[in-house]
Amino acid sequence: MSGLIAIVGRPNVGKSALFNRIVGRRIAIVHDEPGVTRDRISAEAEWRGRAFTLVDTGGIGLLRREKTDDVISKSALDQVELAIEAAQLIVMVTNVKEGMTPLDREVAARLRRSGKPVLVAVNKVDEPGAEPEAAEFAGLGFEHVFPVTAIHGHGVEALLDAALAALPEAPTTVEEAASGAARTAGAQPLKLAIVGRPNVGKSSLINALTRSERVIVSPVPGTTRDAVDVPFEVETDGVRQNYLLIDTAGIRKNRRVQDDVEFYSVKRAEDSIARCDLAVLVLDAETGITEQDKKIAGLIVEARRACLVVVNKWDLVADAVRQAQIEEMARRQDHGRSRQKRLITLAEFGEWVQELLFFLDYAPVIFTSAKSGFHLERFLEAVRFVAAQWQQKVTTSLLNRVLRDAISRQQPVSAAGHFLKFFYATQTSQAPPVFRLFLNRKEFFSESYSKYLQRELRRAFGFEGCPIMLSAQARPKTIEPVRRHLPNRRRD
Repeated sequence: MSGLIAIVGRPNVGKSALFNRIVGRRIAIVHDEPGVTRDRISAEAEWRGRAFTLVDTGGIGLLRREKTDDVISKSALDQVELAIEAAQLIVMVTNVKEGMTPLDREVAARLRRSGKPVLVAVNKVDEPGAEPEAAEFAGLGFEHVFPVTAIHGHGVEALLDAALAALPEAPTTVEEAASGAARTAGAQPLKLAIVGRPNVGKSSLINALTRSERVIVSPVPGTTRDAVDVPFEVETDGVRQNYLLIDTAGIRKNRRVQDDVEFYSVKRAEDSIARCDLAVLVLDAETGITEQDKKIAGLIVEARRACLVVVNKWDLVADAVRQAQIEEMARRQDHGRSRQKRLITLAEFGEWVQELLFFLDYAPVIFTSAKSGFHLERFLEAVRFVAAQWQQKVTTSLLNRVLRDAISRQQPVSAAGHFLKFFYATQTSQAPPVFRLFLNRKEFFSESYSKYLQRELRRAFGFEGCPIMLSAQARPKTIEPVRRHLPNRRRD
């Protein structure tokens, strides 16, 4: 079995830098500003053939019995406590350049109360003669102290060797190892990136689905900074389905990004769209669709990801919708007044969403309330449906039949009397679905005609929530004209 290691410490000692160094890629945002990390960030890592889960946490910035009115600081501290409780081993990170502080002692006291094994990593030991200074941190009361430099990796090997030695042993029998490998190989989760503007309810949606306070939620825009991976498992009709929910920072307009931390937060969110299988675009039912919503939808289209549009906070506008229904009935009885169309039903609102996001009109629209749990089951049903469409494979014979019929019904505009001649097509990949069409003249295959064929494919095969890519290729001439091979005959 793999173990869980939590990285804990006061703010700005280099916890995220050490996390990134161990997992081998930049996941957590590293910045000089204290308190950048807020949520628990986890990733799978490996050292000397042993796999384990590593968790980065926010800094513990409060002494015991010290209180704060900052909701985000309180929530971040709660996330640290949850990480400590779940961990099998804790790496406490300190900063040699600042020496041992009262907050270090407070963190050490918390960890001793947990009863978990603790290793102390004294970070930023990157100058000659600094290692003896690291010995000061033995005063925290833990047996093992390791001088490290997270940025450059110095001393991290010894730290990992000691950490893995303290973790539970991996499976020892062949049967246990084989079954563990089978579970790992056959349980690739579907990655769902929850994206949208700030404060539309992305984190609340994840907490509602997992029925836990897995990520921090507050009314303050920009609460989420890192992209947080949250494993999620659902059992339907006796079948377990694994998901990886990716909570992301709200994507603002470029001119409203105020500092480096927010810039990297937005960049992580955009990267999450690129690495996910299905992007869940969350909209705010109260504010409707803004220009920024359209830009985020454009990012999903550019990344060629499957998509599901979620209109969140529907409960907040339910009363207004009911009032609109009453007003609409009154207008129908009074023919002397304007009969302006109102968005009074879910269906009408959904049509309006698809009309404004016309370039993403293939994405299903689901109405939810993370607060009340409204339609969360329907949301999961839609995810399962779109995921099946994402993996759909069309047989070559059926594909060619549909395309031949579509081309015979509507030929592209001809040039100088030439017409498009279709030879055959095949699906070259799934997730996303890509089709290669072999034609006589590639230049006849315009963007407008490609959209026409995409609509025909959707009508025949669905592919709801999925982009369809068509690649036109001119079929090479394999037989040269016979006249080129005939010998020149002389005239008598």
